[in-house]
Amino acid sequence: MNFFGHLHTINKHKILVMKHCFRVGLYKQGLLHDLSKYSPTEFLPGIKYYQGNQSPNNIERKLNGCSLAWLHHKGRNKHHLEYWIDYSPEGDHMMTGMKMPVNYVVEMVCDRIAASQNYNKEKYTDADSWNYYVRSKEHYMLHPETRALLEKLLLMVKDEGEEATFDYMKNVLLKNYKKDKKSNVKNT
Repeated sequence: MNFFGHLHTINKHKILVMKHCFRVGLYKQGLLHDLSKYSPTEFLPGIKYYQGNQSPNNIERKLNGCSLAWLHHKGRNKHHLEYWIDYSPEGDHMMTGMKMPVNYVVEMVCDRIAASQNYNKEKYTDADSWNYYVRSKEHYMLHPETRALLEKLLLMVKDEGEEATFDYMKNVLLKNYKKDKKSNVKNT
């Protein structure tokens, strides 16, 4: 059990994501990011299975067959792709990834960068978020448009760096998303 180690890890992660979200103009999402990690359902397993170099959810899952903390977390945080898995609207009873709103895809990118920075510490490189994604991408249930955007942004971080990616997300992607949302509201 490591109360202070786990608290330090989630505080550091939350602060990093908040800074990244603020850089792109997602102030509310930055402030609210991962608040469920402080709930007893997530925090107590976090201190029990704390390792310091990986998510405690991985250890809980290995030992118990599932992570109740993760099931709680992904159901309350819209920046996780797993939040957006539902039955297909085609009526075929198949589970599929729903299209994620752009602001949550951007928060997911901020989250993945911060997690890589937090766990890799001084060994962190701009390629880490992409490399982590690639290891599991075949298993992810993502809407094709969400997958394309996520991959574009993670590759941009890898190839062009954080500064260029944050600038693009703020000044192009989110600006257009907000403009489109306003147009859709006016047209209804």
